[in-house]
Amino acid sequence: MEKWIVQELGHSVFNPNVESERYLNKKLPKASLRELKFSDIDKFQSIVRGIVKLDSEEIAKRSDYIICYWDRSAQRGAGTKGELTIARFFNKPVYMVSNIQRTNIPGWILGCTSEMFESFAELKNFLRKRFLSNS
Repeated sequence: MEKWIVQELGHSVFNPNVESERYLNKKLPKASLRELKFSDIDKFQSIVRGIVKLDSEEIAKRSDYIICYWDRSAQRGAGTKGELTIARFFNKPVYMVSNIQRTNIPGWILGCTSEMFESFAELKNFLRKRFLSNS
């Protein structure tokens, strides 16, 4: 999806997974963040705060819209929920792709979502119409 957005729409992309990994490699080059949680909670919190700051500032200051893939992994974590809340607070559209039944998606997440799609193909069609129809 990232490659498609750049090539098809000409938009730049911030991928929080890639950027978090880059941040971790810089701050914690040879250690495991998961292990650090048990061995040095203060250092762990400091590193995670840096990731939260990185993602939050990107959403608040530089992103025009957010694409979220809501799957079982997203349901278990807190990062995606926080990112969508920030996006909503700053009036950034959230385009969600999910094949999870909507009644099984938390209400908070549904409240943060602008548009929902069952596939990335559906999302691509929407984005083409949204960003390329006036070109």
